[in-house]
Amino acid sequence: MNQLITLVKRNLKKTINLKQLYSNRILIKQNVQLLNSLQISSHHCSAQKLNYFPEKAFINGKWTDSVSANKFEIYDPAKNLLLGSVPDCNSSDLNQAVQSANEAFKIWSNFTAEQRGKVLRKLYDLHVEYKQQLAEIITHENGKPLRESLVEIDSSAKAYEWFSEEAKRAYGDVIPSPAPNKRFIVLKQPVGICGFITPWNFPAYMIARKTAAALAAGCTVVIKPAEDTPYSALALCQLAEMAELPPGCINVVTASRKNTAEVGKAICHNPLIKKVSFTGSTAVGKILMENCAHQVKKVQMELGGNAPFIVFNSADISKAITGLMASKFRNSGQVKLD
Repeated sequence: MNQLITLVKRNLKKTINLKQLYSNRILIKQNVQLLNSLQISSHHCSAQKLNYFPEKAFINGKWTDSVSANKFEIYDPAKNLLLGSVPDCNSSDLNQAVQSANEAFKIWSNFTAEQRGKVLRKLYDLHVEYKQQLAEIITHENGKPLRESLVEIDSSAKAYEWFSEEAKRAYGDVIPSPAPNKRFIVLKQPVGICGFITPWNFPAYMIARKTAAALAAGCTVVIKPAEDTPYSALALCQLAEMAELPPGCINVVTASRKNTAEVGKAICHNPLIKKVSFTGSTAVGKILMENCAHQVKKVQMELGGNAPFIVFNSADISKAITGLMASKFRNSGQVKLD
């Protein structure tokens, strides 16, 4: 094992400086072979302690305060204990995050699918390595039992694992042409910056399944997490740093309930954001769709509603009860499984 670590370290010394690559798109294209041969970072050899309750937002790869310097407090709902405070961002902060995501998009979208897959695989490895700490963060800010938090981190990790492999499978198509002198070719390209607004009931997984898919496609993201549960999103930012994701690919803008409407509207109205994804109530989803309509912006909504659990006379009651408890009563009933 020691020999292996020594060999990895020697190889790392021979690799190019990633920061230089990130600042120069031309270098990226000239050094594709070098990027493909990058060694997996040795961070997994010794886990460091995550900062459970950071007090800053994450924009352009930097931990930063809000423009207004205002903050709001976060409490453990199970114990009603103060966990800390985070920046109360507004539309100005959101627009800064979008600008950084726009610059990062010029770099990240030029990475090959294989290169993006390697970074996503690192994020998967880090979720596995830091599983216990990430789960404890969820339990502190969300209040769900640690056992359920551990299951949520497992699901989050699998999202990054899945899309690390799917990044290489964004196939195009060739369509038969009606004209003999024409050929129709379909190429799939990243849509651009994605704006995510996520709920509190699954603060890690809801972000993971949106972010993993976007990054795999070559998009960059701006995340506005629920005001009650910002720390899981900020923990992802720490993992992104360890995975050496280019600055600006993931941005997290925290906002209180007071500023949430302003930030949400800014996400919908900023022309640089090409797609909005929201998980939450139907009422808020309608407002977001209305705000996106004037730009005919792409939207992806997972909205609340009634998901009935129907048991027929022919059902095995014991199995039905087991399914009912798993799909309707776990997470304090805050789950939408059919």
